[in-house]
Amino acid sequence: MELDKIKEILDKEPEEAVDEMLEEVEKRYGEIPYIINFMKDMPELFISRMIYENSVMREFKRMDPRTVELICIAVASALRCEHCLKTHVRVAKRLGISREEIFDSVLIASTVSTAAVLAEGTRSVDTVLNESDNDMSSTCSICNINSGLPDED
Repeated sequence: MELDKIKEILDKEPEEAVDEMLEEVEKRYGEIPYIINFMKDMPELFISRMIYENSVMREFKRMDPRTVELICIAVASALRCEHCLKTHVRVAKRLGISREEIFDSVLIASTVSTAAVLAEGTRSVDTVLNESDNDMSSTCSICNINSGLPDED
C-alpha cells in the first residue's frame, strides 16, 4: 500500500476509515470475513491490521490475485484453519480458479506439512535415542535446518 494511501486513511475519522475499508474488503472478497467483522469495532486495531494486510496481500504487484489465493488456501490447509480455508476457497471460486487448481494447492500444502512433521519427529527421535551420538553437522543450505544425515565425503 502506498504511503499516500495510508496517510489518507489515517487522516480520516476512525469510523469513516473503518467503513471505507469494510466496503473495499467486501468488494474484493465478496463477503466480510469473520475476523475482519469481529475487529471492526476496534478501529485502532482494525485500521492498522487492514493497512498491513492490504500491503502484503492485495496491493503489491509481484503476484496476481489468483496466486495469492492459492497460497492462502495452501497455508490455511497446512495450518488446519477451516474458517480461513473456506473463506479463501470461496474467494478462489469467485476468481475463477478451478477445483483442480485449488486441490493442487491443498496437495502441495499436505506434502510440505507431512515433510515438516517427519523432519521434526525423526530429529526428536534421533536426538533422544542417540544422545551420545549428537554430532549431526549436515545442515540444509536453504532452510538452515540440520538434516541429521552424515556429511558426504
